[in-house]
Amino acid sequence: MHRSIIVFFFMVTLILFFHSGTALAASTDWPEFRGPSGNGIVTQAGEAPRGLPLQWSETENVKWKTEVHDKGWSTPVVLGGQVWMTTATEDGHDFFAVCADAETGKILFDQKLFHSDSPEPLGQDVNCYASPSPVIEPGRVWVNFGSYGTACLDTKTFKVIWQRADLPCRHYRGPGSSLYLWKDLLYLTMDGIDVEYVAALDKNTGKTVWKTDRTSAWQDVDEKGQMIRIGDFRKAFTTPLVIEVNGVSQLISPGSYTAYAYDALTGAEIWRVRHGAYSPAPRPVFGNGLLYIVNGRGKIALYAIRPDGKGDVTDTNIVWRFEGKTIPNESSPLLLDGLLYLVSNDGAATCLDAATGAQVWSEKTGGNYVASPVYADGRIYCCNTKGKTVVLKPGRNFETLATSTLDDGFMSSPAVAGKALFLRTKSALYRIEQ
Repeated sequence: MHRSIIVFFFMVTLILFFHSGTALAASTDWPEFRGPSGNGIVTQAGEAPRGLPLQWSETENVKWKTEVHDKGWSTPVVLGGQVWMTTATEDGHDFFAVCADAETGKILFDQKLFHSDSPEPLGQDVNCYASPSPVIEPGRVWVNFGSYGTACLDTKTFKVIWQRADLPCRHYRGPGSSLYLWKDLLYLTMDGIDVEYVAALDKNTGKTVWKTDRTSAWQDVDEKGQMIRIGDFRKAFTTPLVIEVNGVSQLISPGSYTAYAYDALTGAEIWRVRHGAYSPAPRPVFGNGLLYIVNGRGKIALYAIRPDGKGDVTDTNIVWRFEGKTIPNESSPLLLDGLLYLVSNDGAATCLDAATGAQVWSEKTGGNYVASPVYADGRIYCCNTKGKTVVLKPGRNFETLATSTLDDGFMSSPAVAGKALFLRTKSALYRIEQ
């Protein structure tokens, strides 16, 4: 073979090798709350198993453990050998971004970004001041503490590129909605007791691109529009999701009493569903042409909605509704192979037929749950508030594969990168790996 042809094929092979390696690396990262697809699914259909551990303890399958100061419930994000998360003082005065080396657990960056002289009291121990999860892409990470501040940092130099603390919202029990990044837009969900809106910022500059107020018919005002009770009835803690419907990018964003679809580029409201509950937290999931939304507290229900309508579609686009105490208040659903999996706050694991809403099974797993489950290697990992992880086998029959326990409880959802689970308890960050 001619030497130039050999060189050509060699160069093509190198390009394909490095391209496939880059794609593989990207697919094994955890860039946001609920992972690369925003739905908690790690191993896609047809993908080889990662080799994640099935069981662990404080002394088994722990590559490293790093203590994390103060209090934070944000899910770690993992990219480029770094693990980012947030934390805040328990009194809500100081807010920090923290970066750990993914290989060693060594803290690379730990800096206070915001301060508040008079933070809104949490009222009860139902939240903290660092619950929203960051979002990351190569070279940049964005962290958020609700109205207390949002910042973009360079992941190489750790310098702050931009920051804002001028977006108002009385969260009342602390912020909870995680950041969401789509194209060049960074979405913030600000549902408080005084104002309720969704905002899209330019991810590069932090400038507001659009801001859309909620249009709910609130249940806490009299006929003159005067507020008659102050509390939880306007708040929401949900994280949005962009889906494509008939060529339009819809930002799905549930709020109190109403779930919305907005034009992701402009913020214009496309459709809404009135659902009659308040303080929703679970993130929506989308599949089989349907959106699955948990509506919140009060008249709690799980809705399956066709996202192809305009205006108020409450009476036309709800395909089915499932009610009951087994629906989670905080944990987000998993959608796998036509089945929906839920883990309620009091530990009931439930499987529903995604097409009809019919219950397939429901069983107690023990403990309380607020973290969202993840699916990987043919397993569903569920982490509870006492530090126990229950691993379930998905399918039409309930089966527990394993249980593991760490010293402290989980308020943060799991993250997965490569063959490792990155688990954040109330006091520490772990790399769990065989």
